Amino acid sequence: MSAPRGSRLSRRALDWLGWIASPALAGAAFSILCLGIVTWLPALAAVGFALNRWRTDGDTRCFTGVFVGWRRYWRRLLPHSILMTVAVLIATSNLSFLSGRSGPLVLALFMIHVGLIAAAITYHLALAVTAGRTPSGSATEWRRTAFRLAFTSVPRGTALLGAAVSAPVFSLVVPAGPLLLGTTVPVLVGLLVADRA
Repeated sequence: MSAPRGSRLSRRALDWLGWIASPALAGAAFSILCLGIVTWLPALAAVGFALNRWRTDGDTRCFTGVFVGWRRYWRRLLPHSILMTVAVLIATSNLSFLSGRSGPLVLALFMIHVGLIAAAITYHLALAVTAGRTPSGSATEWRRTAFRLAFTSVPRGTALLGAAVSAPVFSLVVPAGPLLLGTTVPVLVGLLVADRA
């Protein structure tokens, strides 16, 4: 005998709420871990770890799952994270300097910087997704797989970059949305993209 219609609707509503609550809880843990500033990459990989367990195993402990994942990633990814934080600061400084100038060479340099930043965003999102899916892998394997995920298919790369850019904007409608969902939704999209890779 099938469940009453009201029961099915309630179950469906709870499932939809889970698709908001789980990334939001992971986003809260990510925000706490990012208070160290240079810790963003291991924290992002830990988000991938927690959201992947939620999707595949039904583990709804996404907040604590990020901290569990953090212990797996921080030693292997923290040096890369520090290096990229310095690179971002340099690129931001360069863009600030170039934005006050004009001329064809300045425009070319500005666009090169924008392209490099877009490539870095795509690659690091793919790196977090790859590490989250295979926590027992090595950093070298993660980097190789992330490069393939980000750059060997235009639709995949576009989906990753599009999610990373649009999620913070569209999450503005939710209170504290960019803080809670601005990074976790792109990771979730990346996990879905990686499933089809």
